Amino acid sequence: MDSFELNKIIAAILMVAILVIGLDKIADGVFQVNKPENPGYKVEVVEKLTTDSTEGVEKIDIATLMATGDLANGKKIFKRCAACHSIAKDGGNKIGPALYNVVGNDVGSIFDYKYSKALASYGKKWTFVELNGFLTKPAAYIKGTKMTYAGLKKEEDRASVIMYLNQNNDNPKPLP
Repeated sequence: MDSFELNKIIAAILMVAILVIGLDKIADGVFQVNKPENPGYKVEVVEKLTTDSTEGVEKIDIATLMATGDLANGKKIFKRCAACHSIAKDGGNKIGPALYNVVGNDVGSIFDYKYSKALASYGKKWTFVELNGFLTKPAAYIKGTKMTYAGLKKEEDRASVIMYLNQNNDNPKPLP
């Protein structure tokens, strides 16, 4: 290859580079782009009704909710919980605390389980309303809990699990 061929190749590369840069400058002159004063979008937040004690949880009629529950379905759904919790009378703790006798007892009251600070200092009892709120989305209901479970979205499923937990108790509480 002689020097004339090399000059043609270099000239072609330079012409392409000049053309690309030139077209960019021409496009900037032709098309005017105005940047917004405030980048982003404004999102409207709708306030939800809350219970007396916890933010972000809608008020519910617990009697109506519990009427939708089914004990057999609760036992079936609890199998998901059994990976971390025991329900047997002398079952002991697993990754999570044992849940026998949980309904009606204080939150964070099992003596041989190390609760998160949020649960240990919560200071309430596991009532039907508290369990419903917690089972909806545990991390949102009691901020700082170690429980990473996403929650039960369906009301019937929560009612069924609460009925099953209540049944696995020395003194089951009357349903509302």
